Amino acid sequence: MQSKSAKVSIAIVALILGIMLAVQFKTTASNNSQVPARIEDVAQQLTSVTQERDALAEEVVSLREKLSNVRKNDQAMADLQDELQKTSMVAGTNAVEGPGIILTVNDIPRNIQAGEDPNDTIVHDSDLFTLVNDLKASGAEAISINDQRITAMSEIRCASTLILINTRRVGPPFVIKATGNPDMLESGMNITGGWLSIMRGWGYQINLKKSEKVQIPAYNGPIRFEYSVPVEKEEKAE
Repeated sequence: MQSKSAKVSIAIVALILGIMLAVQFKTTASNNSQVPARIEDVAQQLTSVTQERDALAEEVVSLREKLSNVRKNDQAMADLQDELQKTSMVAGTNAVEGPGIILTVNDIPRNIQAGEDPNDTIVHDSDLFTLVNDLKASGAEAISINDQRITAMSEIRCASTLILINTRRVGPPFVIKATGNPDMLESGMNITGGWLSIMRGWGYQINLKKSEKVQIPAYNGPIRFEYSVPVEKEEKAE
């Protein structure tokens, strides 16, 4: 009986082991069959990622080129704006401020005696013209007379009892403002033998003072060129 029971037990164990081995073999076979499919999926994903990477790299290069062009354009625009600003200041079409001097010139304060010429006691256009030239020679960067900006096209000429500046009639006292080095402007105007010292000697009312902030308005008159045109630069042969 014991021998028979032992055989039955052995048979049952063998059956169970057989079933377990069969299941294990089936699982292994199933896993082995899925490996190629997984490798193929990974390969496809790698190819897709590689393509996306290459596309992004091309986009980065394109964006860098665009950024470089934008920076170049911005720099060109900044240079153009700077040049335009300088040209506007030279032309007098921009209001400016800075250190400089304020010079006030007025007629000689005395009664005209019989036989005297009244023109000998008033400020003339030639006086203002000479004073403006002296200011330029002393380093003035911008000049105005009674808030009329002096430009390359400004006229200073007599108009009856008044003086015409930029088609505007102005009268005394004449307040001349100039920006520049205050010390140089003051020294240049007060030089011995200069026109301002001569006017002082004749009795004209003169007041000159330095200022750390002189404001000069922009030229607001017409700018016309009827006969002059820009000369085109000829390209140099290489």
